[in-house]
Amino acid sequence: MLRLQRQLAGYKLLIIDELGYVPLSQTGAELLFEVFSQRYERGSTIVTSNLPFDEWTSMFGSERLTGALLDRLTHHVHILEMNGDSYRLNQSKRRSRRPSSDTPADNPTQA
Repeated sequence: MLRLQRQLAGYKLLIIDELGYVPLSQTGAELLFEVFSQRYERGSTIVTSNLPFDEWTSMFGSERLTGALLDRLTHHVHILEMNGDSYRLNQSKRRSRRPSSDTPADNPTQA
């Protein structure tokens, strides 16, 4: 595990996508905190989450750990808060409204 932590700490950019989607064990939360701590002011990190910061304590299981993590994570950052419709859902809706190109009427080569 130490090798993986050193590797993650060494990347110029680390992207953590969907943080909070899967619950973390206490050990997992502590290990993730260590990764963020090791990267603090040494590498860029992008984190995406559907959870607002005030709900992160439930994800990490400790107010103290969450506070320390957010202190490091939100120092020297740009926070982009995006609210709106899901891009994936909008794409699916557009596809379902489009006529299928596989029907013989739309594709004369299949008639």
